[in-house]
Amino acid sequence: MSAESSGVFTLKEINRIKIIQDVIERRITTRRAAEHLGISDRQCRRLLARYREGGPLGMASRRCGMRGNRQLPPGLADQALELIKTRYADFGPTLAREKLEELHGLFLGKETVRRIMVRAGLWVPRKQRAARIPQPRYRRPCTGELIQIDGCDHDWFEGRGPACTALVYVDDATSKLMELLFVKSESTFSYFEATRRYIDKGTVANSRW
Repeated sequence: MSAESSGVFTLKEINRIKIIQDVIERRITTRRAAEHLGISDRQCRRLLARYREGGPLGMASRRCGMRGNRQLPPGLADQALELIKTRYADFGPTLAREKLEELHGLFLGKETVRRIMVRAGLWVPRKQRAARIPQPRYRRPCTGELIQIDGCDHDWFEGRGPACTALVYVDDATSKLMELLFVKSESTFSYFEATRRYIDKGTVANSRW
């Protein structure tokens, strides 16, 4: 029975055997074989030793018939998924994993929980998420509807007077300067004063209200 028809080997192992056979028959060097297999020269020599010792069957996976490290015990994934659906559907994989461990005694890796949630449609991988497009903020249509207020410390008088703060009131619709007041520093009372001056000018009454 050939190695390919025995069902013992995976396709990857069959390819590996063919390359090792080429090395044995001196068609290629161990360095070239290692490059083809994507392994180090040292690992390639170990495979050669296994082939010489046990032939093609010696190249079969030594874990054949054993459950892989990433394979969960039967029913564990379903149990975890049911708990996530009923209690942690709005959690991310990291937090869901912590809750499964702390409250339910289910010890799973974060990536395992992430895969379970992705398959169930409870989590969308970052690469698959739609990019967020920032919405532009358009100017207000009417004068006086929105006044942007800011304060800026600066040596406004270039040494001819003390440094101070400029309180600036700018209309959002027109970018027109509505009020400008120089004060010693920003404070609640200084903004009250600037706001009173702005209101006394009657600008608010000219808005649509």
